[in-house]
Amino acid sequence: MPYNQLHSAVQRWIYQQGWPDLRDVQKQAISPILAADTDLIISAATAAGKTEAAFIPACSAIAEQNNGFGVLCLSPLKALINDQFHRLESLFDSIGQPLTPWHGDSSAAKKKQAKRQPAGGLLITPEALEAMFMLRASSGWMNAAFTGLHCIIIDEYHTFIGTERGHHLQSLLHRLEHLLQRQHRPIPRIALSATLGDLIQAKLYLRPAQDFACKVLEGTENNAEIKIQQRGYINPARVQISKTSEAEQTTSLPTDSITTHLYQQLRGQTHLVFANSRSKTEQYALGLSKQCEQAGVPNEFFPHHGSLDKHYRAELEARLQQGNLPTTAVCTTTLEMGIDVGKVTSVAQINPAPSVASLRQRLGRSGRRNAAAILRVYIEEDQSADSFDPANDLRLQNLQSLAMLHLLIAEKWYEPPEMQQTHFSTLIHQILATIAQWGAVQPQQLWQLLCKTGPFNRVTPDQFKTLLRHLGARQWITQPASGELILDVKGEKLTSHYTFYPAFHAPEEYRLVHVGKNLGTLPLVMASRPEQCLVFAGKRWKVTEINEQKKVIYVVPAHSGEPAFAGGGYGGVHDKVRQTMYDYYCRGDHHLSAPDGTRLNLLNKTAGQLFQEGLRCFRDLRLQQRALIRIGKSVYLIPWMGDKLVQTLTALLEHGGYTASHRDGVIEVQQTSSEQKDIVDFLQVLLKDMAPTGIQLAQKIPAERKQAEKYDHLLPEELLDIGYAAKQFDVPQALRWLAEHQSRWLIP
Repeated sequence: MPYNQLHSAVQRWIYQQGWPDLRDVQKQAISPILAADTDLIISAATAAGKTEAAFIPACSAIAEQNNGFGVLCLSPLKALINDQFHRLESLFDSIGQPLTPWHGDSSAAKKKQAKRQPAGGLLITPEALEAMFMLRASSGWMNAAFTGLHCIIIDEYHTFIGTERGHHLQSLLHRLEHLLQRQHRPIPRIALSATLGDLIQAKLYLRPAQDFACKVLEGTENNAEIKIQQRGYINPARVQISKTSEAEQTTSLPTDSITTHLYQQLRGQTHLVFANSRSKTEQYALGLSKQCEQAGVPNEFFPHHGSLDKHYRAELEARLQQGNLPTTAVCTTTLEMGIDVGKVTSVAQINPAPSVASLRQRLGRSGRRNAAAILRVYIEEDQSADSFDPANDLRLQNLQSLAMLHLLIAEKWYEPPEMQQTHFSTLIHQILATIAQWGAVQPQQLWQLLCKTGPFNRVTPDQFKTLLRHLGARQWITQPASGELILDVKGEKLTSHYTFYPAFHAPEEYRLVHVGKNLGTLPLVMASRPEQCLVFAGKRWKVTEINEQKKVIYVVPAHSGEPAFAGGGYGGVHDKVRQTMYDYYCRGDHHLSAPDGTRLNLLNKTAGQLFQEGLRCFRDLRLQQRALIRIGKSVYLIPWMGDKLVQTLTALLEHGGYTASHRDGVIEVQQTSSEQKDIVDFLQVLLKDMAPTGIQLAQKIPAERKQAEKYDHLLPEELLDIGYAAKQFDVPQALRWLAEHQSRWLIP
């Protein structure tokens, strides 16, 4: 039996937990982790025991070890690390080994002890590991600290795949194996996730070199009953609100009917409400707390997002875990991941989730301990206006949410990772970090480490040389007569500051302070003005003073205010989501077919009415037969495809001289001149091998619009264009779509 392979101390710890048995995925993980002869992906539902599946055998493997850290765990959030520490400390105690949480807010005493005597487990963020490399690798400390490393655990693996932070993580792990000279006997990587849309791609991303075996363990699905309803709401015609009047500002709170329904349904128990953006989070938290105030009852609705001071977040997390007071957290993605928030009665989602994978994560926070998983989705649509607006008249928010629920429940599909990006910005970060780590590096060594054998294997030798020359010309690096690369003046200054460690962009922020107490931070671009009123931490404040030198905003309580963040939105929509939306309108029926064959009606009366309104518009415009329609002086192209193809078609039209824009998958083209070639004629020309490349499209875009990632501003123009084109455009796919659907856009 797998259980018998575990160390006796770990067996005793399991017995003390009172578990009747290990879960299936936990049993499956024991042998491969103890053998350390394969990478592992553990994919199982939220609360299915993935963390223990990795750590129980890992602790067994290092129980008798006394030569440095035995287990390294990388997590995307400090809060996750803190949660893991409290959850796993007793397991490490059982084998007589320490567990150290290591990030910017960790106990200095614990880190000091780990520096003096590294042992047991290390919980760390990628950025803190980068700092460790740059500050300690050259002294030999890291070699000694990680010489006995048995395995590397990556928590919430899906959050890293395809991102600049994920590429940074890949590079860090590769550099660690290189440092420890473990190329021939790699350190096993164990990835944990509840939502992986493409397991083949997930395996490729875990170790790009593919020089080590990799197994996938899939836990049995959480069999909890699922209860879902999508509720529709229609906003009245929008009125411009002046920001000069405090009385007027109070009217900018969220839809009263949604707030009222949330209050009525959620009060008295524990819930999570996901509002997609920090602005909406603050709006709804304030609206719900006002309902409590008006009812004369204690407040139980609190905001939770990354800009709040850690004290407020930790206090709310503790209240959720203790479960002795009714508590609802109105949150962004911060509570989407595996932080233990105790037993959650239900989850609410306001407007479509950022992705199907994200929706799955959120639903998984409910339905634990044999209770039903409850999800309420609230969709806001604007009242129909006199002028034609296809994005609104088709009721695309309502339809998109329905399509995502279908993919989640009926098909169990999640978005696959984006694997085609170049990540030049992260490569610059790693070039500078590696040089700073060693002081001097030969160009060929750098190429070998980062690109040839490392994660930046899509970068060509010529592109790498171009990048090095450009960094040299701009005085970030230099090459003395010895031939090695060293940091120049600018590079020294940049890498010596703690803000260098993250590979992703973190905007400069102000601290919000009330009577000496930190409330949180506000991005510099959202900086306030004296006397302005704002909403933060679920309360209203007035700005009394701004200290530009210290980057501090002082506030006092106020009677009105607006959220201190931009509205925000959600990321790119996948092709399959929009194709499913199209299928629903073609079928003309909003009922969902469950895996067991039953037909489910997930929509309340208003959401059902919104579906019928959108369906009438779809049929009136004959969108099943055509993708291109003319109304007035505008032409609308509706491909029912994902945002990457929509962005590409929009850019192709702009390249052809048209004024084009897109929203919610609908492209609007304005006929600005009677002499302009008809759009249908232009699309036909594109199909005759005369279309520009993605790089040529990128060249038309101003440089500042292309500089989205942290070090894009350091790239030469040609590499910036290549990277932007890979991220934003897919010209071959756009041309295929035009060719395959030519009959649909030729219909008058």
